[in-house]
Amino acid sequence: MENTQNKQITKETRQTNENMPEIITNNMYTPAFLKSQIGKLVRIEFLIGTEDLTDRVGILEDVGISYVLLRSIESGNILYCDIYSIKFVAISEYFKVPDKDFQI
Repeated sequence: MENTQNKQITKETRQTNENMPEIITNNMYTPAFLKSQIGKLVRIEFLIGTEDLTDRVGILEDVGISYVLLRSIESGNILYCDIYSIKFVAISEYFKVPDKDFQI
């Protein structure tokens, strides 16, 4: 019974992946690569205009074709970010959850 369920789950996953655009499934594209980093602490730098850089830090929650969702460590709020303005992403493999004053 369990083996049959596993085969069905694998088949459903394969069908879901076949229906998804390659930009989400192929790690050669930014959204697919970032999707493989979900759950990690990241610092993302965004280019605003032609020369202003700003960054955001949080836990990578989700990635779509044109957006990323970051969960703020301080407040727990979700921040929706435009993927097209991303210039740099620093990914932490191991991190310590900061204290309430955001001191790491």
